[in-house]
Amino acid sequence: MAIVYAALGVSSALNPDAVSAQPANMGCATTQGPNATQTLRCRGDVIIVAEDGARYTLQSHARSGDVDTIDLQSKAVLIDAPKPKAKHRLQVITPQAIAAVRGTKWAVDVQDTRTSVLVLRGRVAVRRPSGGRQVQLGPGEGVDVDRGSTEPLTVKRWGQPRVDALLARLGQ
Repeated sequence: MAIVYAALGVSSALNPDAVSAQPANMGCATTQGPNATQTLRCRGDVIIVAEDGARYTLQSHARSGDVDTIDLQSKAVLIDAPKPKAKHRLQVITPQAIAAVRGTKWAVDVQDTRTSVLVLRGRVAVRRPSGGRQVQLGPGEGVDVDRGSTEPLTVKRWGQPRVDALLARLGQ
């Protein structure tokens, strides 16, 4: 299972077959973007771009109702989160990995047996849900977390074609 920490809000499920607008109580305004992507602009200056057909849920564990967790089950999201106040962290949870961040821009892609995390700006910590050593990613770096693997996570500099392909799916 992969988790990426990021700043998000109150529990809300999206249609599993397509991305749809978030409820107003999540503090997010939704617009459609290129390639049928969905852009959510949430309180706290958090921006989430979801790939067409992405399945995810937004959650908030804080009293403010701000999004602090994205439970991503399939496809990809791009997150742009400013440096949070105090201990407020945004996290992304996937079936294969956990990633934590404080003020950054990164993408998470969930496939059947793998979660991939790419950092565009800032730093992101990634680990498996079962624990183990976490890795720190910087700009241009990524990691692939395979289901069932116990091998140490390996940070790699992603080639431009791979970066471009993922960002194109997100309308970037």
